[in-house]
Amino acid sequence: MRVQKQRRNVGARQQVVQIVVAPVPGEVTGLLSGYLFGTWFGLLYSTIGLTLGTMAAFWIGRWLGGSVLARYARHPVFARFGFLMEAEGAILAFVVYLIPGFPKDVVSYLFGISPMPAWIFALVSTLGRMPGTWVLSAQGARVATGQYVELALLTALTAAVALPLYYYRRQILSRAHRSAGAKKEPRPPSLTEQ
Repeated sequence: MRVQKQRRNVGARQQVVQIVVAPVPGEVTGLLSGYLFGTWFGLLYSTIGLTLGTMAAFWIGRWLGGSVLARYARHPVFARFGFLMEAEGAILAFVVYLIPGFPKDVVSYLFGISPMPAWIFALVSTLGRMPGTWVLSAQGARVATGQYVELALLTALTAAVALPLYYYRRQILSRAHRSAGAKKEPRPPSLTEQ
């Protein structure tokens, strides 16, 4: 019983670390969770860890503020996705976490600077990550049980869905950004615009 509890803690902790320390690849830890715990428990433990890590990055971003992050973070993502600092749209956050290939760990810090409430961010980022997390857990579980045909089919199906999403990610993100921006209240014209 004690060994199982320790293994569960390792599954969640590895996901927290891979988010807060962004260079650690999340795909490896997701596969490992599925390999160790099976599809559903791997999904559960990974989701807990991913949510905790994402929220830690969010709160670090909120605590540091935009000027500090922009000054010290030399990651090119900050330049490309700086508009997220003004993003209020839950749809935009969901899309960012759903589409494969986005640097979600770094973007979590940027969403901390946005005016989005923490509970909404936690909900949409967790829901957005779940399909990919499930796939990784299922793939790891298939490797553990030696179900290589099912692994190949699942991988092919995932690639058929993920590759177009990755290829069109800029257009999808742009549309989501416009959609989220359109829901903001229009600002009144200034005296110079009248």
